[in-house]
Amino acid sequence: MATATPTRPARSSHRTPPRPRDAHSFPTRRYDLVKEFVIALAVVGLLTVGLAAVFSSPDEKPITFASWAQAAPEDVVATAAAELAGTSASATYGPPYNSAAEGQKLLGVPLQKWGGVRHPVNSADLVLGPLTASSSGDLRVKAALARWSGASDARRTAWAGAYADALAKAPNGDPAKVATGDYGPVPTLTDGFLTVARTGGLEGQLTSSGTFYGGDPTRALLLLSDGAYLEDTARAQHLGGDQWGMMNETGSYPGQPWMWLYTFWYQVPPFSTSDNADAQVWGLMMLLTVGLLLLPFIPGLRSIPRWIPVHRLVWRQYYRDYPPGERH
Repeated sequence: MATATPTRPARSSHRTPPRPRDAHSFPTRRYDLVKEFVIALAVVGLLTVGLAAVFSSPDEKPITFASWAQAAPEDVVATAAAELAGTSASATYGPPYNSAAEGQKLLGVPLQKWGGVRHPVNSADLVLGPLTASSSGDLRVKAALARWSGASDARRTAWAGAYADALAKAPNGDPAKVATGDYGPVPTLTDGFLTVARTGGLEGQLTSSGTFYGGDPTRALLLLSDGAYLEDTARAQHLGGDQWGMMNETGSYPGQPWMWLYTFWYQVPPFSTSDNADAQVWGLMMLLTVGLLLLPFIPGLRSIPRWIPVHRLVWRQYYRDYPPGERH
């Protein structure tokens, strides 16, 4: 007698997901949420303090005019003379501070000049302003200011330029060792400026912006950057332009890692030798940014993920469980 052999149903090409179990069917145990929180807080707190002590950035003291005058008084005097002569870096920078230069260009386009003078700064006022406000009790400085204001522009430039040149030739830039010459009231003005800097009087005067709170540091930063002390301090922290030096935290060498792509271009020609490096690097970064935004639409570049299948490594479990014929 023939018997029918039961046949197995055809295997479905799609796997049926298991039915979810009821939450009450799982085993349970007591759990103290407050205890867990306290333990986690203590562990994280100890780790934070320990790792901060080992890996945190050092607490560098801020650079002030008082510390500048204390550490490099000859540099303060030389900077003041350059400001009065109109030969400092900021005095010859161009827009947005003055019209002394056209500034940075990109493909011949004067971007800096087109921006215009939006923060007009007279370099001599960086010295004369604080002196005028602080000279009420110093008759010598008051007389020097009166003589300066009564002279012609050409005479002032000649005085200050001659004194700046004499300082550059003096041993170690020491004002006491400057050769005799016709410097007018400039030595008195620069010496008075050094005295004001040492007392900390420059801090508030140069950050005043004409408002009640006076929080505009533009003039203070320009004066500091015109001297050599700020750059020397930066290079000691590996922050020079040729040292990959761009950072947000003091003492963190060599700088924030996400800025490497920007600072990289300053280290290689033609940017490292160009007077328009800032504009050129900015233009290149804008071009790279646009290329990144349009990457899904650029033939060839958009196929790189298929050529380098990193996604197969990330989703290796999926590719192992579902062969090509079973994917959906």
